Amino acid sequence: MNLKEKILAEERVSFDEALTLYEMDFFELGEIADTLRQKRHGKKTYFNINRHINPTNVCADVCKFCAYSATRKNPNQYTMTHDEIMDIVKDIDSRGAKEVHIVSAHNPNTGLEWYLEIFKKIKTAYPHLHVKALTAAEVDFLSRHYGKTYDEILDLMVAYGVDSMPGGGAEIFDEKIRDYICKGKVTSDQWLEIHRKWHERGKKSNVTMLFGHVESRANRVDHMMRIRELQDKTGGFNCFIPLVYHTQNNYLNIKEPITANEILRTMAISRIVLDNVPHLKAYWVTSTVNLALVAQEFGANDLDGTIEKESINSAAGAKSANGVKLEDFTALIKNSGFIPVERDSVYNEIKVW
Repeated sequence: MNLKEKILAEERVSFDEALTLYEMDFFELGEIADTLRQKRHGKKTYFNINRHINPTNVCADVCKFCAYSATRKNPNQYTMTHDEIMDIVKDIDSRGAKEVHIVSAHNPNTGLEWYLEIFKKIKTAYPHLHVKALTAAEVDFLSRHYGKTYDEILDLMVAYGVDSMPGGGAEIFDEKIRDYICKGKVTSDQWLEIHRKWHERGKKSNVTMLFGHVESRANRVDHMMRIRELQDKTGGFNCFIPLVYHTQNNYLNIKEPITANEILRTMAISRIVLDNVPHLKAYWVTSTVNLALVAQEFGANDLDGTIEKESINSAAGAKSANGVKLEDFTALIKNSGFIPVERDSVYNEIKVW
């Protein structure tokens, strides 16, 4: 049995086999990933009606890849008040949003209550809204800064109304790479531990991988393998989200962005390696809408959502600052030959458009 036959028989690939997939014919690799995708999801492409809120850009960390933090290249510091955040939530709720996604910098000046109380306020006023909030990097920061254990922070998140965790802060799990691009931030083992503990509370989360900077293909495969190992134990990851690194306004000084070919190969290999993670998101914010739609033929089955406003990736050059209109989003999916399926935050289907 050759490698293609092994994959199509849905037998698990090894690290070395996964790495060799990068050398496979581009269209053959895409076809294999698409076959696996269609076995699970047919021609459905999932999205949700959501809003990203990034409440502060004041950050205690100095990650080289980040263009969002106000402590280095961006001198325009801001921290939103709870009233400002609630005004946004009121507006999006009136227009049918199902999820509010709250991720920001590691602000050492606001107090733990500033982070937690906004979740309670949203849940009290809008109990039907799904609150996705606090990356593992933020959990680690809050734990260290306020002298609490991970368990204590996670229990507070549950008590204050957080429904699920986003997958940010994973970057690349290889510690040599992390030491270069985000020294001092949550380690790979800590990131995985936080998500393991979250899953043990019966909660779901996502997981990301930032690629296209200084990492190798082997680093990417290693990252996927560690996700697969934890997922075997907890089953708590809803979705894997490969995030394409953007080159502008940061300190990594990467001259040339990663090619579309390499992005699509990585998508396809993600679908093959992560046989136990049900969903693969082509996050249009970092890859562009057009390439994210092509990725639906390379194993991906999700595009994230309408988003409305996004500050973190757009600071690095992504064309995502104002989101995508719902009618445009669904039309793009249909015109690409897929079925737009609106979902909630944990992939229950709401509406087929």
